[in-house]
Amino acid sequence: MVYELVMEQRLPAPIDRVFAFFERPENLEAITPGFLRFHITTRGPIVMEAGATIEYRMRLHGVPIRWRTRIAEYDPPRRFVDVQTHGPYRMWEHEHTFEPVSGGETLMRDRVRYELPRGPGRALVHRWLVRPDLERIFEYRRREIDRLIRG
Repeated sequence: MVYELVMEQRLPAPIDRVFAFFERPENLEAITPGFLRFHITTRGPIVMEAGATIEYRMRLHGVPIRWRTRIAEYDPPRRFVDVQTHGPYRMWEHEHTFEPVSGGETLMRDRVRYELPRGPGRALVHRWLVRPDLERIFEYRRREIDRLIRG
């Protein structure tokens, strides 16, 4: 089963400034909760463009995870999509969209489509572990993005 998580956030900055923040992969560490012990392992600098690959390592519930994503679509300053090519999910597609709104602000939207590995009990694992973890991670991101963009 494919699940979806959508988060929207209105940011007090123009679209070019907001997109510039997100196209710098090193900012991922700043907006990822510390409990994940998240680190980019790709040697920099990383140039954001379609086809770029970024590798990470993290720990989730004490389990070390290696993750690789590829930028599948890149349309600055409106949108980019990263997809997992190696990692804990059967499928992971994260679409980032940016839309200018009144007052020089930007509406940012994260849309994540994901599927867990096959196996018994995966619906329960999703309900009690994966979904709450993702909501916690994205809520942290929301607060940190707001803080850093307001800067």
